[in-house]
Amino acid sequence: MMSNYRDIIKSPIITEKSAALAQNNVITFSVDVKANKTQIKQAIEKIFDVKVESVNTINVKPKKKRVGRYAGKPIKVKKQSLN
Repeated sequence: MMSNYRDIIKSPIITEKSAALAQNNVITFSVDVKANKTQIKQAIEKIFDVKVESVNTINVKPKKKRVGRYAGKPIKVKKQSLN
């Protein structure tokens, strides 16, 4: 298990799509890629003092990027939405 709940939840995701989902009480966060749904649910409930109904997660694969002759990949990300 993670050492701290704040290590699991990295940051909120603020986009047009997440703002539209927020009107339906669905909040979107970027979370640690090693965290599972149970850990995410417990962390959100402890940090924000709310009751989480369900957790949906998406593993976002890094896309290849190029800058001149240098190629690489950004870091892997996990996104989750809460009802």
